[in-house]
Amino acid sequence: MSQSAQKFESKSLNSPEEVRKFDKGKVELENIAGATIGRATFEPGWKWSTCVKPIANTNSCQAAHFGYQVSGTMTTRMDDGTEKTSKAGDVLNIP
Repeated sequence: MSQSAQKFESKSLNSPEEVRKFDKGKVELENIAGATIGRATFEPGWKWSTCVKPIANTNSCQAAHFGYQVSGTMTTRMDDGTEKTSKAGDVLNIP
């Protein structure tokens, strides 16, 4: 069995390395083990198309997301028009 050269790492989103604020929300980010982990907080009425699109300058979010939804409900619309509504307790994979 091969030995792993990885090291134990621990970081906290309670003091994130980076915070990206936008209208009606924010994303707090940590980089760990070569991956970026984030915690997104959206206020009621948040919509990607009106709150982030003007900053990103793309018609939709171009990043993949894998996550766990802590609270609330959110409807995600893909470029092909497919929509899914997620709620607290759901695990998400958004390509």
